[in-house]
Amino acid sequence: MSKLIKNRSEILFIYDVTDANPNGDPVDENKPRIDEETGVNIVTDVRLKRTIRDYLINFKDKRDEIFVKEIIKDDGTQMSRDERIELEDIKTLEDKEKLMRKYIDLRLFGATIGLKGKKSNTEDEEKKQKGTSITWTGPVQFKYGRSLHKVTLTFIKGTTVIPSKEGLAQGTFTERYILPYSLIAFYGIVNENAAQQQGIELTEEDILLMLEGIWNGTKNLISGSKFGQMPRLLMQVIYKEGSNFYIGELDKRISIHSTKNSDEEIRSISDLKVNITDLIKALDAHKDKVEKIRLKVDERLLFVKDEKDITIREALSSLLPVEDLVF
Repeated sequence: MSKLIKNRSEILFIYDVTDANPNGDPVDENKPRIDEETGVNIVTDVRLKRTIRDYLINFKDKRDEIFVKEIIKDDGTQMSRDERIELEDIKTLEDKEKLMRKYIDLRLFGATIGLKGKKSNTEDEEKKQKGTSITWTGPVQFKYGRSLHKVTLTFIKGTTVIPSKEGLAQGTFTERYILPYSLIAFYGIVNENAAQQQGIELTEEDILLMLEGIWNGTKNLISGSKFGQMPRLLMQVIYKEGSNFYIGELDKRISIHSTKNSDEEIRSISDLKVNITDLIKALDAHKDKVEKIRLKVDERLLFVKDEKDITIREALSSLLPVEDLVF
């Protein structure tokens, strides 16, 4: 049986997108999300969690262990929230233990599951009591991902072969928004105290499956809008048991050096290098609190430290034990 987590850890994940839409905004023509003030591309934590869930369902045979998923009934319609609660036999607050034992995504990310209110009869009318909800905070939390540079929004127009209506002689126009390039950094924390205090039996196996889902799930998003995403760096900084410490904001301790005149001209991973000077400095300052670092890196991502080219493995290994993530 896999061990329960006992250590605080931080996660830094970098991936890039070429000619794709990493996270469309449904209320804004499904455009990639861009901070209007800074020109930086934003990707929600929900998108990353969906990537992890889809990978575990489609590639690790974990469909029965994922709670947040689409379930299609025999009549072709999607199962509703109330139907799902009935299917899972969720009736009381105590049922959360049953759910957490069964579903890996609920152990990782937490949940809020509303219960139907009980009915009460009066002489005048039947009133529904306000329903309660089962809520717990996931031990794993991610901030929004943000690109390490300004991005360019591009509008693409094309045509379809098949006419949209009967009687038309030719296909119609298609339209979509893409980003020619975006290098995105996600930052997250695995909080062992949140797991222990809420009785969540989150295991090392769960965390390793999640890390695999982050890397391979991103690489396997092969769809019309997502094809063109590549994982570049995944790092988990694991702190010593009982330290109750973490550095914080690892994503803010990296930046890019580009060979282009402006951020908006970047079109490839070969157009930039990631500056890890501040990241290594922070790890060095607190290395007495770090147990080890888990690492996976794409060889095409280049790094600089103190204005000199360096591999991140070389920079980290001189400070701390480094363990390869093998998947």
